[in-house]
Amino acid sequence: MTDPRTGGPGSAAHPAPAPAPGATADLATVAAAVERTNELLTRVLAEVATTPSTHAIFADAGYVYAAVGRLVAGTEDRRAFDLDAEGLIEAFIDKARTIFPDSRLLRVYWYDGARRRIHTTEQQRIAELPDVKVRLGNLNANNQQKGVDSLIRTDLESLARHRAISDAALIGGDEDLVSAVEAAQGYGARVHLWGIESVGGRNQAEALLWEVDSQRTFDLDFCKPFVTRRTAYDGAGTAFAPGAPAHQAAAPSRDDVRFVGAQVAAQWLGSRGRDSLAELLPGHPYLPGSVDQELLVEAEALLGLSLRGHADLRRALRDGFWDHLRTQY
Repeated sequence: MTDPRTGGPGSAAHPAPAPAPGATADLATVAAAVERTNELLTRVLAEVATTPSTHAIFADAGYVYAAVGRLVAGTEDRRAFDLDAEGLIEAFIDKARTIFPDSRLLRVYWYDGARRRIHTTEQQRIAELPDVKVRLGNLNANNQQKGVDSLIRTDLESLARHRAISDAALIGGDEDLVSAVEAAQGYGARVHLWGIESVGGRNQAEALLWEVDSQRTFDLDFCKPFVTRRTAYDGAGTAFAPGAPAHQAAAPSRDDVRFVGAQVAAQWLGSRGRDSLAELLPGHPYLPGSVDQELLVEAEALLGLSLRGHADLRRALRDGFWDHLRTQY
């Protein structure tokens, strides 16, 4: 502090100059801008805190068919077994719901190969499923997929870059997917590798296992309900199960099955009560695995036939179930 006896700055003889009016106005403007910025930051942070997490499932169909076929049917040849792809996809969705309980599903990406990228009948049915996007690579002369890995990388990287997903469940095993994992992680997404139990050795590249944030393997009990081995054929080349007649009664219509779905829903609601209904509605159009299995068993008992090989009729069954529940809410 300056000695007042010297008459230096700040003394009684020479008081410090008052700030100019313009300087006071500038300070007030800066203070107001800082306060406004803090307010905006507070609002952004509050919005981020309340924004739900989002996850997506990326499934390499070639890996799924080969791994599930080898595990359940003992072969990777798609011609030797039927895969209930719809049921398996729904099981994946249900599993993701339990693993990411506070997250919503963006969609399932189903990557497969096709000649000239023209959808097969089966791929068309999968593409019609809600929340499922079919992405096609090419098939070469040896029925090998080409371009699928690059499609997975493009989608994973794009969604992570735009913050469209916080978690990615990747079902595959090719080492070429490592770059896709690294790209998504570079934008802050977590990548979880899902695989099918291997009969012998590994069916996923070690380099891929090293890069992901978590790993999960689906065993025989999980996969078995979705595979039917083609063991015999009738004269027209149609597969049927051992011991079953080659020509069975015609399947019921979609309307018939939809009506049965509504019947089961009425029984379910009567035994569970409206509180259980309120818990189901946020998951529409998906049903928890236990409820979906109960619906299928009850419907098959009422119809007197199995719906395991009729993906379109199972969709009608669920539609009828939901139709009844939504009218009661």
